[in-house]
Amino acid sequence: MSQTSSPRARFLGSLLGSGTSGSGGLADLARQYGVTTEYTNWKGEATRVPDGTVKAVLTALGASVDTPEQVERSLEDFADRSWRRAVPPTTVARVSGGTRVPVTLPAGGSARLWVDLDNDPLLEGTGGRVELGTIQGDGGERRRVDGLELVRVYRDLPVDLPLGWHKLRVHVHGGGIFEGTLAVCPDRLELPPKLKRQSVWGPMVQLYSIRSHDSWGTGDFEDLATLGYQMAKRVGADFVMINPVHAGEPVAPFTESPYLPATRDFTNPYYIRPEAIDEYASASPGVRAAVDALAVRAKAANGDAEMLDRDVSWTLKGQALRLIYQVPRSPDRQAGLDEFRAYRQPAIGDFALWSALSAARLANMIPYGGVEAARFAADHADEVDFYIWLQWIADQQLARAQDRCVEGGMALGIVQDLAVGVHSLGSDAWSRRGILAAGMQVGAPPDYFNQVGQGWSEPPWRPDALEETGYVTYRSILRSVLAHAGALRIDHILGLTRLWWIPDGAGPGEGTYVAYDREAMVSLLILEATRAGAVVVGEDLGVVPPGLREYLGSRGLLGNSIIWFEKSEDTTQLVDPEAYRYLALTAITTHDLPPTSAYLAGEHVAQRDRLGLLDTPLEKAQAAAGEERGKMVDMLVRHGFLDPSQAGEELEIVKAMHRFLRATPSVMLGVSLADLVGERRTQNLPGTDREYPNWSVPLADSQGHPVFLEEIAENPVFRAITEVMSEHRGDGSG
Repeated sequence: MSQTSSPRARFLGSLLGSGTSGSGGLADLARQYGVTTEYTNWKGEATRVPDGTVKAVLTALGASVDTPEQVERSLEDFADRSWRRAVPPTTVARVSGGTRVPVTLPAGGSARLWVDLDNDPLLEGTGGRVELGTIQGDGGERRRVDGLELVRVYRDLPVDLPLGWHKLRVHVHGGGIFEGTLAVCPDRLELPPKLKRQSVWGPMVQLYSIRSHDSWGTGDFEDLATLGYQMAKRVGADFVMINPVHAGEPVAPFTESPYLPATRDFTNPYYIRPEAIDEYASASPGVRAAVDALAVRAKAANGDAEMLDRDVSWTLKGQALRLIYQVPRSPDRQAGLDEFRAYRQPAIGDFALWSALSAARLANMIPYGGVEAARFAADHADEVDFYIWLQWIADQQLARAQDRCVEGGMALGIVQDLAVGVHSLGSDAWSRRGILAAGMQVGAPPDYFNQVGQGWSEPPWRPDALEETGYVTYRSILRSVLAHAGALRIDHILGLTRLWWIPDGAGPGEGTYVAYDREAMVSLLILEATRAGAVVVGEDLGVVPPGLREYLGSRGLLGNSIIWFEKSEDTTQLVDPEAYRYLALTAITTHDLPPTSAYLAGEHVAQRDRLGLLDTPLEKAQAAAGEERGKMVDMLVRHGFLDPSQAGEELEIVKAMHRFLRATPSVMLGVSLADLVGERRTQNLPGTDREYPNWSVPLADSQGHPVFLEEIAENPVFRAITEVMSEHRGDGSG
């Protein structure tokens, strides 16, 4: 049987290489779809994937695999698929050229090929057309598909095509006009001028936890604006990194994790400050009084330092926002809302409709795109409009926060965070079901820190559906999160090349990797970041495919280094500061680790043991943690960051670790706001759900006392660490 692989299939085969083993139909089909059947685990051991997992994943990708005959037919169908398209649904090219486009046409026929250019002004687009000439179908590869003899020939794209999202069109004589998306992307993402000269630093914050006396019991975009401006002015910070602020459920109860949103395309109105809306100022005294009374109740519900109650805070804030929504808008304000609505269609209409359905507890009962959904939208038009208005307000306040950061002197301002996926019952799962894999969740295999693996309850993107739709959803999400940011952190950037798929009902360790088109995913990210003038940081921790870090660095993307995890190849010695990557955001801790003081004390070991998350005896884990702490202290002393006489003083060790951080060549240095005030509680404990109050811990000091935004600068730990981070730093170098 003759088989000819598509360009994507050839790419996947080279990517997986020896990582896929076995022979026969099922293994061959898995290889074509980019499904791994064998991988190397975190201990360096070869691990075979059970056939049941492989079959479940292939089924989710649309293949029939119940019998050997179905597997053979699926192989044949996969081989035929690309031949049924005159041009690929998506072609991703680099601006430097070197891209060949396959064109399929009937044997003996001819076709005319051209490119209709993007006219996006942010990419200096001008529109217009570039002719690529006539193609004859009398040579090249041949294949009979659906009873028709086809020929595939290749055409080199010119090297002078501008950046942008273009349309590649082909007129097959006697057969009509066909088209595909053509994205021309930069070879590399360039750093902004200041980052080329020197390293920059900034706080890493969980936005909901940084409360002011004016916010509604939890942090909001006005608090972010204040924090960013003050950090720039007072201590010379150049960015403030925040948790994902993607939209979640419209009504309580809420999913606590910001990494499990309803959609990544829109902003969470939870972070709106009602009193900062223009219409609040023009509202009647009665409306303002009602809003103020709701604010008092929300603050009272979140007044201590134990745990935040999002449900109460948003329920009260939502009532206030409905009051303000009813206040008449000026003609200019209404025009702004109308323009925002038109620009974000059709996605915002889908999201607003889902929100209205969810508020009515009907989202899981009324399917997307049907008569019932259209009838509900018509009958509840004002409710749908309310959710569009919320997005407009959230967008304005987030934009104002970024403006304040830059006004304060920050080189970057806000660093947004892009979550890996979305909630399985969220807006995207409702309206974009066709690009999500049914019966699967994304996670991570077991690794050094999470030895039972992780399941994140998020349905993965189907790589074939992304390609078929021109990556339009990916582009929309990137533009959304980059709209008001100087940089973007990509959570688990490994997911741009492969994701760990776990079949429903299986444990986190019973999944397998599914490959994505790395060149396309990374190049399109670079295109949108260039369009926005933003830096990209890829969280590349955990089990990393060989060569991935080098590839991302060659494209100008920053990696992510955590001091505790940076060890020599034998995994026994901590790496010296000068050995750190230049193109990286380096930090001491993350939101998934305890604050540094608690980590030094080994509190994380006892906590993980209580929750059954260790696969070694407690005493052995405690001894290992003590040894790790000892190595850290020894290294700090050896490099002169810590006086030996202070080796037993917690704050002095923390300060010394920040001196170490400052000594690395990394272009971005992140400092946990929790460390800056002496907080000891972690924000998130991976592998837990209800066992620990994840994503609900408000900012507090070392004694457990609440720390409000107005008081941060007076905190003695804050003064000590920011003094270290604000010391003069020499020019960076590549």
